[in-house]
Amino acid sequence: MNAFLDSPHLAVRLVRLYVGLAAYGLAIALLLRSGLGSSPWDVLSQGVARTAGLSFGATTVAVSVLVLAAWIPLRQRPGWGTLSNTLLIGVFADLGLAWIPAPPEGALHLLWQCSVLAGGLVLLALASALYIGARLGPGPRDGLMTGLVARTGRPVWMVRCAIELTVVLAGWLLGGTVGIGTAVFAFGIGPLIQAAMRLMRVDLGPRADRSPGNARASEEPGVSGAAAR
Repeated sequence: MNAFLDSPHLAVRLVRLYVGLAAYGLAIALLLRSGLGSSPWDVLSQGVARTAGLSFGATTVAVSVLVLAAWIPLRQRPGWGTLSNTLLIGVFADLGLAWIPAPPEGALHLLWQCSVLAGGLVLLALASALYIGARLGPGPRDGLMTGLVARTGRPVWMVRCAIELTVVLAGWLLGGTVGIGTAVFAFGIGPLIQAAMRLMRVDLGPRADRSPGNARASEEPGVSGAAAR
């Protein structure tokens, strides 16, 4: 397991990337199937879509482009992982939604919802650490988080929570749907991702590129480890 987490070989890092993206998509499906509220970014997309009269999918793409634009002052660089994130997470989420059943009726309904929500949160945190740790470029939203961590020196949990709370407030003001699961996500995902990064031994600070044939250290101070290539 340690060899998998620390391997500098591109093939292993690609496996880590795609396993992480698949798990991330499944985690999104679990959160949606819980029926307890959307994630903050989905609340924002809902609000913008209702205000602008756009579809949810088109709004999500537009939000992703705007988030990528915010990378520029943070000196973040998109990588193969960024493109893969954009193209594949939705596919894996759809597969998860097709596989995960709807909540059962009856006395176990709420217990099932809470269990699925908790499982989705934990899986999303582990998946985030897994594919960010591949160091092939984070997704647009995670890249914003890692860039702010590198620039501000604040802990991951604090930066992530600040982003999620800002996003959900803006989405709610624009008419997005907020539920108890949204609040749990906003307050819980930051600490969970920080714990997952420690478990997965992910370091967001600049470090030497340990891949074979390239011993040159990263020369851009402040660029997050997840964005280094």
